[in-house]
Amino acid sequence: MKYQDYYEVLGVERTATQEEIQKAFRKQARKWHPDVNKAPKAEEKFKQLNEAYEVLRDPDKRKRYDHLGKDWHSGQNFTPPPGFSGRRQTSAGGNPFGAGAAGGSAGGSDFSDFFRSIFGDMNFGGQTAGFGGEQPSDFGGAPTGDQHAELTISLEEAAHGASKKIELESLTRNARGGLSRSTRSFDVKIPEGVTEGSKIRLAGQGEATVGGRSGDLYLKIHIGKHPRFELEGNDLKVTLDIAPWEAALGAEVSIATLAGQVRMRIPAGAQSGQSLRLRGKGMPRRKGPSGDLLVKLRIVVPKTLTATEKKLFEQLAHESVFQPRG
Repeated sequence: MKYQDYYEVLGVERTATQEEIQKAFRKQARKWHPDVNKAPKAEEKFKQLNEAYEVLRDPDKRKRYDHLGKDWHSGQNFTPPPGFSGRRQTSAGGNPFGAGAAGGSAGGSDFSDFFRSIFGDMNFGGQTAGFGGEQPSDFGGAPTGDQHAELTISLEEAAHGASKKIELESLTRNARGGLSRSTRSFDVKIPEGVTEGSKIRLAGQGEATVGGRSGDLYLKIHIGKHPRFELEGNDLKVTLDIAPWEAALGAEVSIATLAGQVRMRIPAGAQSGQSLRLRGKGMPRRKGPSGDLLVKLRIVVPKTLTATEKKLFEQLAHESVFQPRG
């Protein structure tokens, strides 16, 4: 068989990042997609692009491919080194795709002998793996089609719930019955009180498999950094600046929460760095009471003083018996 240089197919260097690989694939796929490009070689070129991207987008497959070495060139005769062949006999007649796959039917025919020699055959019985969502590290076992992605949302969206539109690349079944990579859009409902690291499952919205079914899509939620609040479990932390006289005499001040402004009492003699707790004003929970809002006090002084202010501070300094350093 002939060696295939997947980096050359996508037009990227071997040191390319995942972002560069994805960008190159999207650019080439738009150019060579058979629904757009009617040239005789477009469909074959599109299959090569899909195969190259299927390997280089996956860190495990890319590592396995790179182990073959960098000195091969496209078109050279290639024989996998010992331990690299993933081919399995799956029928008495020697057809690696099982019954019904002869004649270039959907699924396995979209991938080359070179690909199958490294990563194994893909059959309709689901006995071997070649692509799809989750794959075992040894490239054996049935492809599940499950797809995993990550979604970052704002703190407000996590607290109140939201509807988000996302786009993901995944394997889908085209009109000819084969599998190709395309971009799909999803409307995702974010429930109120979702937490960092939680997962949302979209049943049947994962990647297509040669077995005919589609897997599930799992979205791992990340909550973005907020300019005011710091998230700790279901509690929120915030810093509140107060004047020296508010700290000394006590005061009632307004403070922002995710649900709006509330009034908070600062006790007389409050110290800088002291934290006050507003119960139930933190992040909502999907079940049970909301978390708390922890307000850290920070005493600040004016950078400049009016003549009157200066006189009053001088008078305070003269009259006060307070010794801040003991």
